[in-house]
Amino acid sequence: MPHPLVAQLHFTRREWLRALEGVSDADARRRFPPMNCISWMIGHLASHEHYCWVLEAQQKNVAPELEALVGYEQPASTPPLDDMWAAWQAVTRAADDYLETLTTDSLQTFLLIDGKPAEENVGTMLHRLMYHYWYHLGESQAVRQLLGHTRLPEFVGDIQVYAPYRPEAGA
Repeated sequence: MPHPLVAQLHFTRREWLRALEGVSDADARRRFPPMNCISWMIGHLASHEHYCWVLEAQQKNVAPELEALVGYEQPASTPPLDDMWAAWQAVTRAADDYLETLTTDSLQTFLLIDGKPAEENVGTMLHRLMYHYWYHLGESQAVRQLLGHTRLPEFVGDIQVYAPYRPEAGA
């Protein structure tokens, strides 16, 4: 069973998928400046996970194109939806190889970035990622409203089923 904080990330990802279910490529690529389009958001969150949990934590690169296309501070783009979902799925699968190993102790450690300890410990990085998801989840729903989509999902979903509170082992 994953650490409770990792279980919360899994729930957050589930809500992300639920928020964007049924969005077409044309709608996902539509921009309402200054906001980015939905396909960019998907790739951008994949880029964040890729950087933390795949590149830095595992020294692997499963999505070399993401950083230049949708990484932090990159210019707006409108990438194909299928490409961004494929990248997101590849990245989250690879990230889970690392995330599933986390313990209370390892969440308090610091990854090495360019040979130096990161500014935040792994647990704080995990919190930052989840909050990043929720930021873009809200933004994506605003874009969907501007697109005229109706009957959008309500949030937060079935947390009591998929991510109820549970204490850390030994707490």
